[in-house]
Amino acid sequence: MNMPVRNPVPKDVEEKELKQTPTVAQIEFRHVTKMYGAVAAVNDLSLSVRQGEFLTILGPSGSGKTTALMLLAGFATPSQGDILIAGKSVASVPSYRRDQGIVFQSYALFPHLTVRRNLEFPLEMRGVAASNRAERVENILRRVRLNDLGGRMPSQLSGGQQQRVALARALIADPPILLLDEPLGALDRNLREQMQTEIKSLHREFGKTTICVTHDQEEALTLSDRIVVMRAGKIEQTDTPEALYDRPATRFIANFLGEANILEDCGFETTTDVRQPAGYVAMLRPERIAVAARTASMPPDQDSRQSVTGTVESMIYAGPVRKYHVRVGNLLVVTREHVAFSQQVFQPGEEVRLDWLRSDVRFVRNEAQGGK
Repeated sequence: MNMPVRNPVPKDVEEKELKQTPTVAQIEFRHVTKMYGAVAAVNDLSLSVRQGEFLTILGPSGSGKTTALMLLAGFATPSQGDILIAGKSVASVPSYRRDQGIVFQSYALFPHLTVRRNLEFPLEMRGVAASNRAERVENILRRVRLNDLGGRMPSQLSGGQQQRVALARALIADPPILLLDEPLGALDRNLREQMQTEIKSLHREFGKTTICVTHDQEEALTLSDRIVVMRAGKIEQTDTPEALYDRPATRFIANFLGEANILEDCGFETTTDVRQPAGYVAMLRPERIAVAARTASMPPDQDSRQSVTGTVESMIYAGPVRKYHVRVGNLLVVTREHVAFSQQVFQPGEEVRLDWLRSDVRFVRNEAQGGK
């Protein structure tokens, strides 16, 4: 059996990850399986979520991530295994008794109620006195910067405003756990980025244990303390965003979380500081590769680098970044660099030199390939 590969961990990253690691488990999946006929949507899932943690479950369609959230929310019942919250089994407890705030992708606001009444409703269902309800509604409206819109109907709000109402409604009853189901999927890119900042701010302020399900890799990296990557109903890898991106365990994760150059059958020998173990393949992130003219002078740390030459096949300008596809031997290498003033730009057909630090090469388990 192959032993796990220890890709290098920078000391400052390792210390940061240790400091960010809480210790109290608030949610536990214990060998949970959910069958739909002969198909295991979730297969023997075991996972602990720490108190106050923001954990994102990430995966492609059909990976089981949404089913896992529905099991935790109480909208589905495990076929096998158990789910614990604060040490107590909730596998047979109905959703309305689990004391969780839930935000759906569709927001699920009551269209016939004003914003204020949408926020008041969960308090009313819990028997909160009318005077207290009004105060709490006004407080949360101010917090999400909607205090002037309490009298509007949901249809009179923008997508971002509706999302903030949905978040406010999930938080107003002060539940210990917040569940987010593709919370930003209906928003355009600019609104998504704004709401990512808002969600991070709310998480810091309220300190809720938060489980987010998404297929958006950037969203997961931005929001999370830890990320769980699922595939075919099972956990593929769980780690901090930095570790998961920089040190993926498998070829599937390397390709799914961002872009990856898989250095196999490439027509040139890859040199690394660590011997490549059997069953693993070398991987290099595009932003780790420097692009220069073929005749440019070598960098001062060339002894610790590998250099190859190739031909530009395409150049893609994307605002803050520029991406090249460079043919090197049998491999089409993807590079990505930040756009800078007076930066040399290479066009298709030009010959260039690519170089990277040998220490930036990672080894990933070379199993069946996955995709985005």
